[in-house]
Amino acid sequence: MLNQALRWQLDRVTTPLGVMLLVSDAQNTLRALDWADSEARMLDRLRLLYGSDGVTLTSGTAPQPVRNGLEAYWAGDLNAVSAIPVETAGTAFQQAAWAWLRSIPPGETRSYQEQARGMERASAVRAVGRANGANPIGIVIPCHRVIGANGTLTGYAGGIERKRWLLRHEGGDF
Repeated sequence: MLNQALRWQLDRVTTPLGVMLLVSDAQNTLRALDWADSEARMLDRLRLLYGSDGVTLTSGTAPQPVRNGLEAYWAGDLNAVSAIPVETAGTAFQQAAWAWLRSIPPGETRSYQEQARGMERASAVRAVGRANGANPIGIVIPCHRVIGANGTLTGYAGGIERKRWLLRHEGGDF
């Protein structure tokens, strides 16, 4: 936990999937991304990661590189989000899982099992699923690209319909 409260800004942006919440810091780094209908969950995640008094959010506009990257993604430049700078607290295992997610190319999917193997933790499939479920920066850290070993769409904090839409947007057939 940190000794002093972090002061970050919260932006609300309209997207094809609803209003998206963007949390960024003074260094123009994206710290959290979620949906307006999941704001309470996002705030809970921030408390878990940074402590109950760790983050103060004020209304503001997300940095232009973050907004531009997401706008380009919605417009069809699927690689645009890979340039968005992100940072988040988390365990070493969570950090490794989230870094691995960013290696999945747009339009492709991996199973939780493939992710665990790719992280050289083949027996940690459930832990990978929990880490992905705790991802505070969806889309940019693309946990939606992870599916069940049998090819089915499985849990996504933003909802299965959003996951399906994102995968179709990226060229998948779901």
